[in-house]
Parts: sequence; structure tokens; C-alpha cells
Amino acid sequence: MSEYTLPRDRAHDADVLAPQAVLEAARRRTLALTDCLDDDELMAQHSPLMSPLGWDLAHIGNQEEIWLVRRAGGRPALRPDLDDLYDAFRHPRADRPALPLLRPDRARRYLGEVREQALEVLDAISGRDADQEQDPLLRRGFVFGMIAQHEQQHDETMLATHQLRSGPPVLDAPPPPPAPSDAATLPAEVLVPGGPFTMGTSTDPWALDNERPAHTVELPPFWLDTVPVTNAAYQRFIEEGGYHDARWWHPDGWEHRRREGLEAPRFWRRDGASGSWYRRRFGRVEPVPPEQPVLHVCWYEADAYARWAGRRLPTEAEWEKAARHDPATGRGTRYPWGDDGPEPGQAGLGQRHLQPAPAGSYPAGAAPSGARQLLGDVWEWTASDFTPYPGFAAFPYREYSEVFFPAPGAASAYKVLRGGSFATDPVACRSTFRNWDHPVRRQIFAGFRTCRDAAPADEGRP
Repeated sequence: MSEYTLPRDRAHDADVLAPQAVLEAARRRTLALTDCLDDDELMAQHSPLMSPLGWDLAHIGNQEEIWLVRRAGGRPALRPDLDDLYDAFRHPRADRPALPLLRPDRARRYLGEVREQALEVLDAISGRDADQEQDPLLRRGFVFGMIAQHEQQHDETMLATHQLRSGPPVLDAPPPPPAPSDAATLPAEVLVPGGPFTMGTSTDPWALDNERPAHTVELPPFWLDTVPVTNAAYQRFIEEGGYHDARWWHPDGWEHRRREGLEAPRFWRRDGASGSWYRRRFGRVEPVPPEQPVLHVCWYEADAYARWAGRRLPTEAEWEKAARHDPATGRGTRYPWGDDGPEPGQAGLGQRHLQPAPAGSYPAGAAPSGARQLLGDVWEWTASDFTPYPGFAAFPYREYSEVFFPAPGAASAYKVLRGGSFATDPVACRSTFRNWDHPVRRQIFAGFRTCRDAAPADEGRP
């Protein structure tokens, strides 16, 4: 439903992404996720955790109007009356079905009207030197990239709503390819050397404010799972009573598990007769595939599993070092495999499949350490709270990141996820990209991998 490689403006600069191409890719996906349902389903709320799909549809258009038509283009507002209605901070998701939302046909027309003007704005500035723009919003096409990423992020949220809805399947995609021949013989863990590395970025043209600025972080060596934790491994945690042993759980997580009656990942059900596990995936019920990364677990479940396994969740600094630091050159790369891509053979991104690939897939996308699938397939919970980097500056608005940071002296309400999932588009996925959510959330396409501290003697080991 979307482009799987990042279109680039080769005529100008290989690092500048092609704004029109990524905007069009996002719009194709948005329409594919909404055209498959009738109006009643689009206006219904399939879970109190999520907006009606019709709200997302018009919200995407409203954000594009605000930033591309009005701000970048300096043009009059098309529908200023929609600004309050589709302001995500004024209306909680649970309240949105009661709002006087645009019906789907009108929302689609609005999207088209906004896009027509946005492309006129893009055309008007396309002859100018993107590196020399005085307005930081326009420099290197940032505002167009921001809006493309915003739409793709909502597309992933809408895909999560599809997973939550009941009823017959309306989405389809080919299954991921089988695991490569060496997947079964991969080492269980890889060593990430200690030392300094550059975390975050000050140069990536479309990086968002919470990824900035670049700063040096010193880390001791550590061992990291080569691949994400699989369904088969997670089933052993279940079978050995992991959900019923408070030793493995964060105190808040234990209370949450008891209160909500958690017994397995979300969407899993056990057949009473055979004892086999099944999952519901976009309207289809199927056996849980043992070789795939576990999916739809909250942070508390990931943390409990890691403790049970005698390990821990990596910090986001550890995750990022494993994903982008090349010890041979000492520099950080945009992706685990380098600066170019992603190509389909390097990562499970872009909704090419509606499920993760088997653990050990995409050897061409491995990091220098040998870890695989650090980008794509499943978001990975980390041990870290969502906090600003040293020198953080909100841009271009506080509501993207800053309002989610904890107040001074307060505990964070959010945990960081890294790496993207099969539902994440490449334009919104890179080694510096930061995602965050409440530690109880399970509807997102999240899994995890674990790590452990390395001993000083490990540094010289292969």
C-alpha cells in the first residue's frame, strides 16, 4: 500500500528526499486503509483507545492544510473551522465519536482540495536551493517530510485500528518470505563493544525534534539478542508460569497484570482441547507462528520476560548504538546497514506484509555487530523513559514531543520504543527515530529483544 524505498531527488542531493513522491505514497496508503470500509465503519469507534478512522482521515488533511498550505505557502485557510475539531490535544480519542465530524465523502474531498494547494506550494518553491532556505521549515524540504511522516504515522495507527475492529477481513497482503537458511544457526546474542558513540542527529534533513541534537554517549560493552524474542520463546515464559510469579514483574506491572487479567499477548487465545495457541490477525484466526517475533505485548510484559530470562531490556542508547554505530569507522549510519535504503531485502517495513517476518530474516539488513531486524517487523520496547536529549529545542511545535516529556522531578509516563514495525513506512523509520507510549499499551505493533552486561574479558571475543 505504500512505497518501500525512500524516493530521492537525485538531481539535487542524494540525501534530500523527494517530497512529492513521499506525500503521494502516504496518500495512497491512507485511502487504501479507508476505502475498504463503508461509512458506518469509518465513523464507528472500534476501541476507546483509538479514534474513528474518519477522524484520522480529516485530521491528516487539517494538519497538511495548517503546515503546507498556510504556513509554508502563506495562503488563506481553507477550513479554519476544522482546526479545533481535529486538534488531537483538545479532544481525547474516547470523545471523538461524539464530535460533528466530516462524513467520509466530505473528508476525502477536503483531502483532495488541500493536496492540490499543497502541491502548488511545493511547485512554487521547487526551483529554489533547498539548502539555502532561510525558513528552517522549508530548508531541505523539512515541512514536507514532517507532513509525510505525520500521515504515515496515522496510517500505522489506522492499521492498528483495523486490527482492533471486529468483523470479516478487509485487508490482505502476501506472507513474508520464510526465514533464511542460516536463521537456525545464528548465535543467540552479539557483543556490542563499549566506548563512546554519537546518539541522535543534527544533520538528518527530516529528523524530528526529539531525535536532535547529536550528542556523545559513553556505554560499557553489552550482549544483545541477535533477533527479537520469538513467539516460541515467549510461550515458554507463559508455560513456566511467568504471568503468575510476581518476582518477574515491576510492581506497577504486577498490579496491572492482575487488574486486567493478562495471561498472554493481546489477540492470543488458547484452544481448550488441544492447548494450542491461536491469534486473531486482521480478522483472521490462525495458529501462532512460533518463528515470528512476539507481538502485541506491553512494556510490563517485556520487562517481566527479560527478568525471567535472567536478562534485561536494553536502554534506548544501547539499542541505538547497536543499530547505527560502526566500530570500523567510528561513525553513525542512518540505518543498521548504512546510509542508503531501505530496500525490501533489508527490513520488513511499509506494510508489504501484515505480520512480522520470521526471526533471523533480512541478513542484508544486519548491523555491524551481526544483530538482525533492528529496523522493521516489530517496534522494540526499551528500558528508557521518554525524555529530551541535552540541548533539545522544540520544533516546529511543542505538541509533537515536548508535552510528552515529564515535568522536572516527575516520573515519566512513557517508555521509548525503537526500530519500527512491519506497519511503519520507511519515511518514518531510521536508526535515530524515537517512538513512545504508555507501558500498558498492547494494541501497537510492539515486541522486544533483551540484553545483558558484558564482562571486561568479553571485549576481545568475536
